[in-house]
Amino acid sequence: MADIRKCQVLVVGGGPGGYPAAIRAGQLGLDTVIVDKHGLGGTCLNRGCIPSKAFIHAASKYEEMAGHVGEGSLGISLKAAPVLDMAGVTAWKDTIVGKLTKGVGQLLKSAKVEAVSGWAVFSDAKTCTVELEDGKTLTIQAENVILATGSKETELPFLPFGDKVIGSTAALELTELPKKLVVVGAGYIGLELGIAFAKMGSEVSFVEAADAILPLYDSEMTRPITQWLKRHKINVHLKARAKGVEEKDGKSFLVFEDSSGKAEKLEADRILVAVGRKPVTEGWGLENMGLDMDGPFLKIDDQCRTPMRGVYAIGDLVGEPLLAHKATAQGELVAEVIAGHRRRFDPNSIAAVCFTEPEIVGVGVTPDEAKKKGENVITGKFPLAASGRALSMEGGADGGFVRITARESDHVILGIHAVGKHVSELSGEFALAIEMGARLEDIAGTIHVHPTLTECFAEAALAALGHPIHIPA
Repeated sequence: MADIRKCQVLVVGGGPGGYPAAIRAGQLGLDTVIVDKHGLGGTCLNRGCIPSKAFIHAASKYEEMAGHVGEGSLGISLKAAPVLDMAGVTAWKDTIVGKLTKGVGQLLKSAKVEAVSGWAVFSDAKTCTVELEDGKTLTIQAENVILATGSKETELPFLPFGDKVIGSTAALELTELPKKLVVVGAGYIGLELGIAFAKMGSEVSFVEAADAILPLYDSEMTRPITQWLKRHKINVHLKARAKGVEEKDGKSFLVFEDSSGKAEKLEADRILVAVGRKPVTEGWGLENMGLDMDGPFLKIDDQCRTPMRGVYAIGDLVGEPLLAHKATAQGELVAEVIAGHRRRFDPNSIAAVCFTEPEIVGVGVTPDEAKKKGENVITGKFPLAASGRALSMEGGADGGFVRITARESDHVILGIHAVGKHVSELSGEFALAIEMGARLEDIAGTIHVHPTLTECFAEAALAALGHPIHIPA
């Protein structure tokens, strides 16, 4: 007979939504159990956000070192080219992941949360059976359930994952650098990883079904990335549809249809499929819980409640944007709702970052999006080429800028977008401005530290007001 564990809060999924929910519930004195099969930290810490950024950092460092060989630059030169050990890069990435996942376990323990390693399957809305690693089972009955099962890579039926065809998870585990890499999908995941492989020396090509890279961003934002790809002779096939893999003479080829409908093929040591993610709704008993769906996602209200009393859902399971920081915010909120606090999830905007070359940050609406909503807007743009800090970090020559979109009548900021080296670090200030309902005058009137990239934000606000200091009006 299986053991039975009763608790006030059961969290299923230990990712960036689940583990903060469990920690906060524990802090609030609730008897909390968290169940996860694939490692605390979820996709973000183990297979996504963190390992990919470590990978990107290593690739950038290798590229920078290679640029100092011979005559060098910045007065720094190397006599010999750096040597890339792909297995070493992967091993270093794993040390970062290990430190963070171990830290999550310690945080849960300090919050008096019981962590159970296993796969949970629900028999009804409040009861699940967990198959433990030792083969035993544990039944958990909870007063409140928080579903945080996350999302997984989308696999194309005609390009199933295997030896040559991989997803982002497998790409981050490679121990040999592919000489020829074809990336199917030029969204943020495909571009981030494809660019990193190109920096390390792979011959990279992209095949994208849309008519532009990063189709969620306007052409002004993506132009610096397009220029970087062209400078590095990386082929991007737009309005092209992948069809499958062909093996010939011991070589693998991605077969695709180009924009004119002509059949083409690209040789590839590896084919990276990066066409998005989908929620994990199978394998854990959703069909036994009586919950409503909203398309492929679970339906929730502004407190992340499902129609079943005491059952909540958060993160990638409940819809776009599929971002770790959204999941974290929802997880903390739900724990407080269960504890009786008055909370609801209604952010003005959630910032998104693409760690491409150069980086992109977006929060709020673009000028075109604002106009479609009937807003009369003014915009201000400040080029990073006019920033002393950007230039001192070799970041001013990539066409980057900071752009603010504000309502013309009252100067309330509706959107902030930036592209350029290191601009991801501005995302917090951008999100704060939107969340607080800041006006252009609030940003322009805040004394920003010199020399920092944050000055570009203030200068963009001044530009929107018509009197920039460090660029012509």
